[in-house]
Amino acid sequence: MHAFAALALAFASVALALNCNGHNELCDRKYSNVTFVGAHDSSFVGILPADNQLQSVTDQLGGGVRYLTAQTHEKDDAIELCHTSCLLLDTGPLQDYLGDIKKWMDGNPNEVVTLLLTNGDAIDVNKFADAFKTAGLDTYAYTPGAELAMDEWPTLGTMVANKKRLVVFMDYHADTSKVPWILDEFKYYFETPFDTTDKNFAQCTLDRPQNASPDGRMYIVNHFLDIEIFPGVLIPNMADAGTTNSVASILAQTDLCYSKYQRTPNVVLLDFVSIGDAMKAQANMNNLA
Repeated sequence: MHAFAALALAFASVALALNCNGHNELCDRKYSNVTFVGAHDSSFVGILPADNQLQSVTDQLGGGVRYLTAQTHEKDDAIELCHTSCLLLDTGPLQDYLGDIKKWMDGNPNEVVTLLLTNGDAIDVNKFADAFKTAGLDTYAYTPGAELAMDEWPTLGTMVANKKRLVVFMDYHADTSKVPWILDEFKYYFETPFDTTDKNFAQCTLDRPQNASPDGRMYIVNHFLDIEIFPGVLIPNMADAGTTNSVASILAQTDLCYSKYQRTPNVVLLDFVSIGDAMKAQANMNNLA
């Protein structure tokens, strides 16, 4: 009986390990060959003009999102999640947000999650590392041995098996000599323009880093729509989120991107990701539909 139970447990463990981000097919794919639908400004939750999402980060993850972005600023010598300025919107300390992600990842051992942090205030990267350590999330962080070419990334299955299944990027002021697992975004990605007010998203221009080549970089498509309420003042367009986040709208832009770069985007960032058909679009882009 004991032998049978052990065998059953072994088979169950193998079956569990074959499921990566909800799909067996993704386990053998390199991280750089998976398309993630992401939650733009994932910590700004609510219906106010400065909010970008309607669900908590825990619910975003529970709904299938595996790519999160968060905007940070320095306040009273601490790292806070603030939109543009902490006077406009402050949703609390970074380590609290990271703690929610840690709790979710603890309960979902086959999921690879990515976090892209902004650092416009040039906060020392060691302070970010301290916040991760306080939350206990640093234990999941994936550390490449050296800067990776696109084809050198591990598979999702390898990351799950090694329990190093959190990838952390920072847009500016990363320093891998100090914290080797907080990676410089623009060494690995380029991005299309944001602050878009064109409902057709009729572009896939390389916007950042400026004057860079797309070759050898993964790429992020900023597929979230703003509306100009006063000259030069933009807010997220929640009213049109159902259309913006539809399969038709997402694939129309990503198809345009494919025709330009001959490869599918690695990330498609959305506001109000719980509205529309984000997960259907993600399955389609990963040929899982």
